Amino acid sequence: MSFYVLGFQDIDKTEIMLVGGKGANLGELFKIKGIHVPEGFCISTEAFKRIIGATPSINELLEQLSLLKMEDRDKIAELSCKIRRIIEGITIPKDINEEITCFISGLGEKNAYAVRSSATAEDLPAASFAGQQDTYLNIIGTEAILKHICKCWASLFTERAIIYRIRNGFDHRKVQLSVIVQKMVFPQASGILFTADPVTSNRKVLSVDAGFGLGDALVSGLVNADTYKVRDGKVIEKKISTKKVAIYPLKDGGTRKQDIEPERQNSRVLPDELILRLEHIGRKIEEHFGYPQDIEWCLADDTFYIVQSRPITTLYPVPEANDRENHVYVSVGHQQMMTDPMKPLGLSFFLLTTNVPMRKAGGRLFVDVTYMLNSPDSREALLDTMGQHDPLIKDALMTIIEREDFIKSLPDNKKEQSSIESKKSVQSLGFQTEIENNSTIVFDLIKRNETSIEELKHNIQTKSGADLLDFILEDIRELKKSLFDPQSMDVIKTAMYASAWINEKMNDWLGEKNAADKLSQSVPNNITSQMGLELLEVADVIRPYPEVIDYLQHVEDDNFLDELVKFDGGQEIRDAFYAYLGKYGMRCSGEIDITKPRWSEKPSTLIPLILNNIKNFEPNAGKRKFEQGRQDALKKGQELLERLKRLPDGEQKASEAKRMIGIIRNFIGYREYPKYSMVSRYFVYKQALLKEAEQLVRANVINEKEDIYYLTFEELREVVCTKKPDCRIIHKRKEEYKLYEKLTPPRVITSDGEIAAGKYKRENIPAEAIVGLPVSSGVVEGRARVILNMEDADLEDGDILVTSFTDPSWTPLFVSIKGLVTEVGGLMTHGAVIAREYGLPAVVGIEKATKLIKDGQRIRVNGTEGYVEIL
Repeated sequence: MSFYVLGFQDIDKTEIMLVGGKGANLGELFKIKGIHVPEGFCISTEAFKRIIGATPSINELLEQLSLLKMEDRDKIAELSCKIRRIIEGITIPKDINEEITCFISGLGEKNAYAVRSSATAEDLPAASFAGQQDTYLNIIGTEAILKHICKCWASLFTERAIIYRIRNGFDHRKVQLSVIVQKMVFPQASGILFTADPVTSNRKVLSVDAGFGLGDALVSGLVNADTYKVRDGKVIEKKISTKKVAIYPLKDGGTRKQDIEPERQNSRVLPDELILRLEHIGRKIEEHFGYPQDIEWCLADDTFYIVQSRPITTLYPVPEANDRENHVYVSVGHQQMMTDPMKPLGLSFFLLTTNVPMRKAGGRLFVDVTYMLNSPDSREALLDTMGQHDPLIKDALMTIIEREDFIKSLPDNKKEQSSIESKKSVQSLGFQTEIENNSTIVFDLIKRNETSIEELKHNIQTKSGADLLDFILEDIRELKKSLFDPQSMDVIKTAMYASAWINEKMNDWLGEKNAADKLSQSVPNNITSQMGLELLEVADVIRPYPEVIDYLQHVEDDNFLDELVKFDGGQEIRDAFYAYLGKYGMRCSGEIDITKPRWSEKPSTLIPLILNNIKNFEPNAGKRKFEQGRQDALKKGQELLERLKRLPDGEQKASEAKRMIGIIRNFIGYREYPKYSMVSRYFVYKQALLKEAEQLVRANVINEKEDIYYLTFEELREVVCTKKPDCRIIHKRKEEYKLYEKLTPPRVITSDGEIAAGKYKRENIPAEAIVGLPVSSGVVEGRARVILNMEDADLEDGDILVTSFTDPSWTPLFVSIKGLVTEVGGLMTHGAVIAREYGLPAVVGIEKATKLIKDGQRIRVNGTEGYVEIL
């Protein structure tokens, strides 16, 4: 068998580096019984490499290309043109030419052929590269085919293909191209079959796009396709489009656009019988590949021909269940304000920390809420909770519930038990008099946690090897006890109840929305808001020393603290840094993932924030901000009470309101403490595990200490005990993590893979406004700063932060901004709590906010009504 030209019958999925993704898939399709694939062959990547290798000028241009970035558009265009011109002018070597000619002769020299590109980085689960290289249809004659083979090779270097590779991190010098030559089918109809619905991602629904003539009319967007949806042998949805044109082959080669007769323009392309035949074909192909497929088909003489099949790369993975029942999963990341993927060790720790039934998918965690949805009582409690966290999750769940065929009701005896549990839960949400009357409860809870963490730091020092892993596992029980401490949870529920009560009653009695927002400003014991204000104090220590400020502006690594002592005031500044890190150094962006670098490990993260504080604030701004917020809150409380007293039963209403205001002021700040406590423990565990990892590196068990992040807790324990890691697993998971980073997790996904999307339902919003969830009242105008990484923050006083999500680590930025807009969040998530504490108007839960709003635009944020206007 030649390495230069291979027939489809000689190709399978193992030859992807020889014939590219498209070629390998065609070889696999050719082997499936009952699937009709037009005959053909592939000119392999070996032929491409030989020709490129023999042309030094191309290699020089590829070296130049490898240095370019996406923004270098002019240079990309210039190099693209040069490379393609050289390749199109190449003479194919005689031996390869003869092999191609021999294959064409065997298939029929007078037949028409499609000449198509097949790159090695194409039709992969991680990146489809669909449409990046060229396809030529209805090519007749050996000479014309040879010419178009060169054109296909050249199309590897079109501008769009080059930019796509740069965006996806593929090396231009390592991507090779094979060319497919395949007998043409002259169809009366053609189109695309998706074995999972491309709109909802439902794996049980197939979607068929169909048009008249060749498929080029659909792919190029010349015509709207008919769309048919199929499920379990039934056509469940039909959308018949007006099809004014079609593309047909010409007798002497090439194609032409042709108008469709008016009487056929609105007719169906496929009857139900043929659609169901396509469903059968699609499921057969999907079963062969083991993954949902995007399939190109042609219909000629009552036969369906398959000319391509590739994995659908846009689907989010479905969480795995232990049974075949219907399940509904809710994203943990959208509630924890961290929708990035987590590494296996991070997932493992979070699973050990929680009592909730969870499943993994795409490097994220999802709660299985099926059982809670089965009973009306627990369903109501769940929907109430989700409404607080993220109304879009609640609305998505409502969409699933309203179908009535997906969620089964519990048997009567289980309903009764669920009802009892739900009532207990609802009762526990009630007002807790004992909490209100216990003036030291928050102090006592914090002190108890601090003592416990100090004991952990002391005791863990003596542990190593398997003993260390066992010790951590045992201590996680202590962490869970702290997180789910009934007293701690009652404090938080009591404060939330009081906040909800104030908002409801003030709206009913005084017509004032979100009154609790202002009352929550500058409350005591809010560890997260203190963190932002105390960084202002670090800026105050640095402010008098211009040399240090200049030095910090040029810092590039994390050893800068050791250099500070060389400067005037350096020792004092270093001490202030270390004091701050001692209290908050365990925090970072995405802190629920134990593998994320903490501020103590990467202190340079804080430098842009400190420099912003020096630039934007006067000395002692932290204390002034806190006192101003406290005065505003007290003034607001007094104003509400005075207005209430003027109402019928005013004294009674004012008395109740005063009590609730006191609860908010005393207890709402504690809401942030349990997570601080959790990440404090996580950091102690992490430091000990990294010491253990250093031992494994020294013993040549792993290559670098961060390799342990790609093992689960149990796998790490096994490696520590046996000193025998599976390096293939570590490598595989590193590659998977890169793929997961490109995925956008859904708020709600079902076991069918369907992504249920929620919508905001509100009236009286300006027509052009972008709607979200109001979480901190007030209206503010300013410059939008779209910031995806905290380290990239360069803020001016009065800017409005627009970002994907904020967790506690973003709080130091909040002191510099006047408003907040995020894609993820709810009423009681951290960004909302701190926005209220600092008095910042905030709107969260705006899908694609970072794309809809451009950096530098002037915007208005209405945190009372929940929308953003671009001015």
